[in-house]
Parts: sequence; structure tokens; C-alpha cells
Amino acid sequence: MPIDIAVVPVAGRGTRLLPLTKTQPKEMLPVGRKPVVQYVVEELARCGVERLLFVTGPGKTAIENHFDVDAELIAHLRESGKEELLGELAFERENLVYFYVRQRRQLGLGHAVLCARPWVGSAQPFVVALGDSIIGIHAKCRVVQVMVERFEAEKADAVIAFEEVAPEDVVQYGIARPRGAAADVFPLEDLVEKPEVSEAPSNLAVAARYVFSPAIFDCLAETPPGKGGEIQLTDAIRTLIRRGGKVLGVRLPPGEARFDIGNFESYFRAFAAFAWEDPDYGPAFRSLVAGLVRPLA
Repeated sequence: MPIDIAVVPVAGRGTRLLPLTKTQPKEMLPVGRKPVVQYVVEELARCGVERLLFVTGPGKTAIENHFDVDAELIAHLRESGKEELLGELAFERENLVYFYVRQRRQLGLGHAVLCARPWVGSAQPFVVALGDSIIGIHAKCRVVQVMVERFEAEKADAVIAFEEVAPEDVVQYGIARPRGAAADVFPLEDLVEKPEVSEAPSNLAVAARYVFSPAIFDCLAETPPGKGGEIQLTDAIRTLIRRGGKVLGVRLPPGEARFDIGNFESYFRAFAAFAWEDPDYGPAFRSLVAGLVRPLA
């Protein structure tokens, strides 16, 4: 069965980005020329997704508005002689059907994915892509396509993307325990949530992209709330592995960085990286940065 549906959780409050996120979803913050979530949607469309479910929360209506076709804006651009700007709205014409469901309580990522169960059903595999994480400059990475291909070829129950992180940073992520050597694609023996540096089984961190069979829903439904009363997706994946599920890891391709728009440091890094590589304004931006850098005395 082709995997053409994706769940995009966007319900988090983004408190580490206050005051930017007081009235604006963090997924709608601009990175270069586009909001974060537009890069995610365009990535999924390039990888064959045709149906997309946003799991939203309070204050997220800007996301719905952004992906609506704005006939009034199109007419205004034409009538005002700005037709050259119509190309900037090409994302409205992506071959995607959008759906929205609300996570009524902030009970964690696992609960957000579980909210998609009535829509996904009990037979259809699906992609999960976090709406605040961009993979690769300008989101041209096709790791999701590779993950779907491995899921189908290996008859897997789940495939998870991983990125290498610095050893001292493992305390911030879910970390893979590979079964054997961690090649580009590897079987997963376990996941360890935010281990101590000395106890980390690897430096491969979960990278915000997943492919699941519907079996994950039963695991999520049986996962008790953890810290802060949240249901952790990592815990459900571990249950799936313990029950004999076939779970694979896929490394991000070399040079395909993940930009997690979760705090100001990562947000500034993402904006600077995308501005640096902009085909029109990149050279001017690089000159500006060069002028700002002062040689050490």
C-alpha cells in the first residue's frame, strides 16, 4: 500500500521562543523567505505525500490560513501589476489535501500522534514529520522517501531518521542503540531518552522524521504518562521493539543538517544558514556578515 499520508504535529506552545511565539506559532516563524512549516510541507510533497494532517492546538490558526488558497491576494497581485509575485504562492498549488485535528490538552508528542488515529485508521502506514524541524538547506532532503522505501522493502513496523550529534549533546535527545554496526540503514535494538554522556549507546539522535505502521497506535494508547504528564513517543517505540516489532534507523545523508526551531540559538542558526544560501540575496548577506566580523586584536 503506497504511503501517501503524513501527520505533522504543530501543537506545541514554543515557550522557549517567547516573546516571538506569544501570538504566533513557532512553526510560522520565518526562516529565510518562508515560514518553518512550509519547508516541512514542501519536503513531504516532494517525497510523495498527498494527504496531510496537522495536529494543532491553541493559537495555531495562522497555519491553516497559510495553506488556504487566497483568491483575494491573487486578484490583488494581478490587479496591481505584481504578477511576478504569484510564483511565491506556488506552494498553494501543491498536490496536497489538508486536514486538521486539535490536540485539546498538551500531553506530549506521543499523545499528538495518537490524536491522528481516527483519521489514519488501522491499516494505513504513515509518515510523522515534526512541524518545527527542517531537514537540509531549503528542505530539499529526500530522507523521507528513503525511509518509506526501506519500510516497504523490509516490511518494517517503523523507520526512524537519525543524525549524528556531538557526544556531549546526547543528553538532549532520544539516542539509538543499534543492533550491531550502525550503517546507513540499521536495525534498532532500543532507544534511550536523554542519556548521560557516559551511558549513551551511540551519538545517533532521533531526527524528527518517522514512518510507522498503525501498530504504533496500540503502543501509544498503552503508554503511561511520564514526566510532566506527557505521553512520550520514544516510550511507545520502545514498546514496539520489545514486542518484536521490526524497527529500523536511517541516517541523514552527509551534509544534510537538521534545523530544530526550538530555541533562539537554533532559530538564529537556521535563519543565517538559509539567508547565506539564498540564490538572490545570499552574496549580499555574506558580505554583510564579513563586515560584521571583527578580527581579533
